[in-house]
Amino acid sequence: MDRQELAGFLRNRRERIQPADVGLPAGRRRRTPGLRRDEVAHLAFISTEYYTRLEQARAPHPSREVLGGLSRALRLSTAETTYLHRLAGVEPAVAPGPPRTVRPSISDLLERLPEAAAIVVSATYDVLAWNALACALMEDFSALQPRERNLARRAFLSPPVQGRRLYGVSDPDEFARACALHLRAVAARYPDDPETVALIAELRSRSAEFSDLWDDHEVGAQTVLRKTFEHPVVGPITVNCDALDIADSDQRLVIYTAEVGSSSEEALRLLSVVGTQRMNVPG
Repeated sequence: MDRQELAGFLRNRRERIQPADVGLPAGRRRRTPGLRRDEVAHLAFISTEYYTRLEQARAPHPSREVLGGLSRALRLSTAETTYLHRLAGVEPAVAPGPPRTVRPSISDLLERLPEAAAIVVSATYDVLAWNALACALMEDFSALQPRERNLARRAFLSPPVQGRRLYGVSDPDEFARACALHLRAVAARYPDDPETVALIAELRSRSAEFSDLWDDHEVGAQTVLRKTFEHPVVGPITVNCDALDIADSDQRLVIYTAEVGSSSEEALRLLSVVGTQRMNVPG
């Protein structure tokens, strides 16, 4: 336990939180920025004396419950919570399951990408959010039940369409392998999450391919940076594929963009107009 660093970290984060951030009145007589020690103690359900001793580097080893209360009171991020536990010499508790709620700011960002198809996927490949162009390029996710929006199920359990299983993409086998390897790491992070356990059990029982990949015990895979969608209306669309980690949520923002001036850019632009409605193609 690093008492000095722990004390400094708590003091620094306390001074960053404004009373209004936690529903407290600002008051007129605040000598220091941020919250007072007694306010943090109250929010964390510990005594003011004990919290004061923590900030003075004089307190005994805090329990996991105390650290959890402090994390909530100080509105710490996942990374900050992990750091707090490490300073106190306590291993952070294993998260019960991958977050499945998308931050409003990320949902807003999707709508601000009119020339890119973009989706947010969970650690277990659930499509959690999408923009209109993603629906036009891939599938109308809003018309599907939540379990049908899982890309792992789509990759391993859906029947092939024109020889390809996943939205007509050019790399279904590579994606399937990456999916299996990624899910093995996810299973280690969330061993007690019933949805994660059920998904993996379903894939292992219904897909011999997934079962074989799972039994290889490999972890990690290379990211495919470019792929082609064989779209049934506008034809092939080759796009760059960038997957960006979303901080503190174990989610990824996947963005598909076409090269400037390419025929694929024109096709995406056409899809942005057509949307999910089928075009009347002569012949």
